[in-house]
Amino acid sequence: MHMSDLMTTELTLTGRLTTASNATFMGNIAENVVVYKPIAGENPLWDFPDGQLAHREVAAYLVSEALGWNIVPHTWLREAQFGEGMVQLWQEQDVEENAIDLVPAESVPQTGWKQVFQGRGENGELLALVHEDSPALRRMAVFDVIVNNADRKGNHILAMTGGHRYGVDHGLTFHREHKLRTVLWGWVGEALTDEEHEGVARISEALQAELGQKLAELITADELASLAQRCDHLLSTGKFPSPSGEMPAVPWPLF
Repeated sequence: MHMSDLMTTELTLTGRLTTASNATFMGNIAENVVVYKPIAGENPLWDFPDGQLAHREVAAYLVSEALGWNIVPHTWLREAQFGEGMVQLWQEQDVEENAIDLVPAESVPQTGWKQVFQGRGENGELLALVHEDSPALRRMAVFDVIVNNADRKGNHILAMTGGHRYGVDHGLTFHREHKLRTVLWGWVGEALTDEEHEGVARISEALQAELGQKLAELITADELASLAQRCDHLLSTGKFPSPSGEMPAVPWPLF
């Protein structure tokens, strides 16, 4: 289906995701299953006072596209039943796949996984938060640093058949101040790969051209400048950052 058809073909609502903090609906555009988040259904957030969450979701998709890593599913703005909102192609994750987990501390896998931290469960048992050590998830972590993702929960990572990983729910991104809250801290201090470095450089360059022009319609000038600074900083250090600032390093709940 062409983009023009996704914009104009009727979006039929089929249900509502009641676990979401903002109004979130399931729907269909012809044979395409989509998620629709109307701007009218957004709850204002004291620490994200500028603009709309839907605009940030679309901005995150544009950065993902410029990276070329297919992290964010196709996302766009359009009119639907409750007014303008963000629409995203639904991705059916593989229930047999798992990119992140809570496991007993003594059962942390020795290879292929990274431990984020350990803590006590409801019954006092020692648990470890772990995520897979994969190129796909590393790319998502780099993306989160660039867009300053303040809400990378475990269930915002969709594990797909074949190893691909999609990231969703990017309303809390692009703040001009440091807001990185994520469950993907397993690579702290590790050097970026050549591919990751080249990806960040692509964004840095694209911000001077069409990407920068498109983002200027979605986020504030201060947020756009901060985005460029984060890219420059990541390129100059060449490594995954450590948690910093006074705010918690991980979102809550974790999933």
